[in-house]
Amino acid sequence: MIKRLIFLLAPLAPLAILPAGAAAHDIAIVMHGGAGTIERGDMTPQMEAKYRATMTRALKTGYAELKKGSPSLDACVAAIEVLENSPLFNAGKGAVFTHNGQVELDAAVMRGKDLRAGGVAAVQHVANPIALARLVMEKTPHVLLVGQGATDFAITQGIDLVPQSYFFTQRRWDALQKQLKEDRKKSRPEGIPGTEKNAFGTVGCAALDKGGNLAAGTSTGGLTNKRFGRVGDSPLIGDGVYADNETFAGSGTGVGEFYIRLNLLKDISDLMAYKGWSLEKAANYEVNEKLVKFAGKGTGGMIGLDRNGNIVMPFNTPGMYRGYINTDGKLVIRIYADE
Repeated sequence: MIKRLIFLLAPLAPLAILPAGAAAHDIAIVMHGGAGTIERGDMTPQMEAKYRATMTRALKTGYAELKKGSPSLDACVAAIEVLENSPLFNAGKGAVFTHNGQVELDAAVMRGKDLRAGGVAAVQHVANPIALARLVMEKTPHVLLVGQGATDFAITQGIDLVPQSYFFTQRRWDALQKQLKEDRKKSRPEGIPGTEKNAFGTVGCAALDKGGNLAAGTSTGGLTNKRFGRVGDSPLIGDGVYADNETFAGSGTGVGEFYIRLNLLKDISDLMAYKGWSLEKAANYEVNEKLVKFAGKGTGGMIGLDRNGNIVMPFNTPGMYRGYINTDGKLVIRIYADE
């Protein structure tokens, strides 16, 4: 009798097994490497290939975390650290210089399931500020630590500090010198960012995990020639980073002062929550209408992802380093506006 029962049930067993890779269709990741004056004529094929390769590696690193079932925040931090460790992007290793020739880094993370968040600002000796921002969220009752206080906290968490020389890249230094020369020529007040191509930029990521939870992170060196001590939108929740399972997760890139005044990412979430707008409609309105009306074209962009896996990447600059792996597992990398 027992043998016959096993025989009868055996043909049904395969129905309970998901096809290989089926869970991957519930996950997605999107990221940016900064918006700005990014034009084909200014980029050699070799440099473009480096940007695309690093963005691809970062996306695959984050996606691998999602595939193995890690939380979306793990994916965001892992992906952003790849960009922070690259001299190509204005975050971590490749950060721009302040007016006085220093590097000051900002970063933040946010988790959509409980709105927990953490950030750091104006840190000078932490190679991966995105990891420190996460520790602020997980190990303190606070949301934002700045300057020396953030550095002291990093030491208590066992993070090895790096000298300012770690962040030096010749092209960022040359960009500062060009800005300082413009300051002198035009008698501009010190610490006022000019119009140098790629004078601003940020890196950021948003992810959706197998549990349906959203998270986001942003990391930046800020603006070339910024006044020392200046803090932009990146470490400020609702301005440069936001995540809420009920709406979306996203990261901004651009001139942070405008994002702060508009509370831009929280505004996108509110339009979705209170007006019932789609992520696409809300994001395009904020970036290509409201931001443009308030600050003019060429002021930035953002990436976002909602709980259904819908992805947006609007920007009003000539280009934005951006890419995603969607719920179908398709990987896309783009740089220019006409892609």
